[in-house]
Amino acid sequence: MAHHRQSQDAEKHDHPVENVWQYLRQNWLSNRVFDDYDATIDAACEAWQKLLAAPETITSIGMRQWAHVGHTP
Repeated sequence: MAHHRQSQDAEKHDHPVENVWQYLRQNWLSNRVFDDYDATIDAACEAWQKLLAAPETITSIGMRQWAHVGHTP
């Protein structure tokens, strides 16, 4: 069972979109309570717009070490 969980965690880190969502959650969406569905969507859209305003952050997320296994920087 533990091996299966570790495998799932590793798969998440191999998927770049999961890294984007992790960043959004850690920086703008965690530890919040939303009044309703619309408030949740509004917060997600606001977080997305903040990320889009920071292209260097997007590049950084895409350049995580796992993305370069076997390559030297």
